[in-house]
Amino acid sequence: MWPAAGTFCGTPYSRSIMTNKAEGAIGAEGTRKPERRRHWQFWVGAGISVFFLAILFRSMDFAKLLDALRSMDARFLVPAVAATLFSYYTRAYRWKLLLAEEKNASMGNLFAAVSIGYMANNLLPARIGELVRVYVLGEREGIDKGTVFASLVLDRLFDGCAVLCILLATLFTLRLPGEGEGVRAALVTGGYVTAAAYLAIIGFLVLLKKRTSAMLRLAERVLKPFPPAVTAKVMPLLGSFIGGVRLSSRLGNLLGLAASSVVIWASAVWPIDLLLRSFGIVLPITASLFIMVLLVVAVMIPASPGYIGTYHYACYQALTVFGITGEKALGVALVIHAVNFFPITFLGLYYLVRGRMTLSGLAEKGQ
Repeated sequence: MWPAAGTFCGTPYSRSIMTNKAEGAIGAEGTRKPERRRHWQFWVGAGISVFFLAILFRSMDFAKLLDALRSMDARFLVPAVAATLFSYYTRAYRWKLLLAEEKNASMGNLFAAVSIGYMANNLLPARIGELVRVYVLGEREGIDKGTVFASLVLDRLFDGCAVLCILLATLFTLRLPGEGEGVRAALVTGGYVTAAAYLAIIGFLVLLKKRTSAMLRLAERVLKPFPPAVTAKVMPLLGSFIGGVRLSSRLGNLLGLAASSVVIWASAVWPIDLLLRSFGIVLPITASLFIMVLLVVAVMIPASPGYIGTYHYACYQALTVFGITGEKALGVALVIHAVNFFPITFLGLYYLVRGRMTLSGLAEKGQ
């Protein structure tokens, strides 16, 4: 079991003091710099999205695209949307397990935070959804923000492991056409890079826990060139973060984390297969795994909110490997993106209004 949260180098930390310091430091920075940064990030992302959309639409016949969309069997949409939302709900459950050593958090609050966070990624620039999730759950459950953020780092580590497993399953079970061998080689390279990054993050977290004092001294040296206000903001949060990086040693909890990870990604991959079938495209489930891997890569590329352009381009390119091209491939890409975009966005807006919050307020908290 990890050391108890709230202790740091043997000295108890006051969570309320840390939170106040962090929020005070954020407020002291003023609003001009964050606003300029958000504008810059928005326009760079928008430019990248426009670039990929231009590539996709430059040779498309819009009449044929509409015909392709009309040919879709809409009955597949209901299970696809249901499975997608169930995937998000299971994410909330896994988050509950990750926070089990800190607090028995309410599933209602967890799911609301997940929904609002993904909605923020879809509508706000700079990919601030994770920070929004930290703020929303921290406020609703009264949990220290650093602890919540640490739980999300662990959450992403589980996702990274799952993506690596999906990548391996794709490489060893899916036979790509001759033209897809170049894609296979790129996936192998990407797999090595992802595995290296994954191991590096795990190594960093282990060092934080095992060599806390040394890592803190290193952090202080790194922060020396920065203004004192930055150090005053970062160091307490880093201490809280270290205390929050912990997993329960209970077998049931660990099995629940593993099982929920499987369910999360199975519920994310199955809708892809359903939507392919809605267009009359029948491919092995490993093809949906392949598309998912490329979509995961796509969302890492800077783009406008909602991953517009990059998401569609990756999906389109994945489909071309299986001989699905033109307006039909673009139609499939548009529908897959819509199923992942609109339901969780509307659900997040619902929880936003219900919690009497605003998008502008979330944007400020995400800085």
